[in-house]
Amino acid sequence: MGGEKLSKNKYAVACSIIGSIISILMGYDTGVMSGAMLFIKEDLKTNDTQVEVLAGILNVCALAGALTAGRVSDQIGRRLTISLAASIFLAGSILMGLAPNFATLLAGRCVAGVGVGYALMIAPVYAAEIASAETRGSLTFGILIGYVSNYLLAKLPLVYGWRAMLGFGALPSAILAVAVLAMPESPRWLVVQGRDGEALAVLRRFCDDAESRLAEITKAAGGDVSTAADAHKKGVWREMFLRPTPTVRRIVVAALGVHFFEHLTGIEAVVLYSPRIFHAAGIVTRDEVLTATIGVTVTKTTFILVAILLIDRVGRRPLYLSSLAGIVASLSCLGIGLTVIEHSTLAHHTPPMWVVILAIATVFTFVASFSIGAGPITWAYSSEVYPLRLRAQGASVGVAINRVMNAAVSMTFVSLYKAITIVGPVVAAVFFYLFCPETQGRPLEEIEEVFEQSWLERRRRTSATAAELMMA
Repeated sequence: MGGEKLSKNKYAVACSIIGSIISILMGYDTGVMSGAMLFIKEDLKTNDTQVEVLAGILNVCALAGALTAGRVSDQIGRRLTISLAASIFLAGSILMGLAPNFATLLAGRCVAGVGVGYALMIAPVYAAEIASAETRGSLTFGILIGYVSNYLLAKLPLVYGWRAMLGFGALPSAILAVAVLAMPESPRWLVVQGRDGEALAVLRRFCDDAESRLAEITKAAGGDVSTAADAHKKGVWREMFLRPTPTVRRIVVAALGVHFFEHLTGIEAVVLYSPRIFHAAGIVTRDEVLTATIGVTVTKTTFILVAILLIDRVGRRPLYLSSLAGIVASLSCLGIGLTVIEHSTLAHHTPPMWVVILAIATVFTFVASFSIGAGPITWAYSSEVYPLRLRAQGASVGVAINRVMNAAVSMTFVSLYKAITIVGPVVAAVFFYLFCPETQGRPLEEIEEVFEQSWLERRRRTSATAAELMMA
């Protein structure tokens, strides 16, 4: 029996990993663009404005994908939505890889952006519905692959280097297009469609108590299967935004809020423009910049792995709030370091060594702090708090907000200390403390109950319980 259970767990993990390949598309693109921009500017003679537009336009175009992905996912299923996202990104990657000029490159990046919008919506939803939370941190591996390919492909002739970097993104898309055929559909989506027999068959491949799990999912979906399917077709957006119940309103505020505040921490500026930050700190050659950038991503990967190990042991809230405390400290020191470096440069002086070391070190501590909490928890939390009937389209709106914030930071970046301050993470900490209750250890079908009480009601209840314990 133990061996059979282990086999089922491995199968669930394998499906989650395959589904998370779609996350690599966004991670790869983010990582590879930071290095490719160095070569694109030199090869295509682009100016700073064009580089900033190229960096941020993917996020703008991802809005189109994100805002339609939820509805498409509800109609055709999670598995086919993954395949569609991969196909769109494949077309964009090929177009970017063959681009003879800036206009074609920009068009390819827009197409890829639509695929990214789909990818960012469907990957965490599929993971939440088919596997455990321990597999939801795969996004960072895509960023690592992107940065490593920067370093390896930088040795190619200039005209081919950046094209190979961007075109290489077609590889995971092609792999996924084949691998997705072996993946099961989300049993929760099958329940909403009234296909309980198929849902039961999938659940039997993952768990021993398939019948009871199916009953729980059906109950959470809204009663009997046909009622759930009819209710789902009647206007999810109306239930979320026009006539939400107090519980649904709290869920929507929490899920969308974490996406809004994720980029106010400044992570996109650090990841996308880390080569420029290192250049300002005195790391000037291409190999040095790309090596340092790989170091940033190794740090990011290491600490998100730590987060995966801790998230179900210590909970979402302690990790998230500790993460923001580290971000505030890192930003304060980084802002000081870059300000001193800029003033020294303007005065034609060599920056003091301690300032250079401070600037470089705080880039790493910032990335480590973000990766252990604010980054992975944003995606895990926002995909798990919605009830089944709202999950796909709720996640779709969250991704749209995430991309708007991402584009705003990417396209308006001038220098790190001007683009971001400690205000963002401080406000994010207050928001998460007040509006995001702990979901640790809760099955998806029970999380809605966590939001039935407001923060004030939960606070009063906790205080009353503590008082009773003291009196006893």
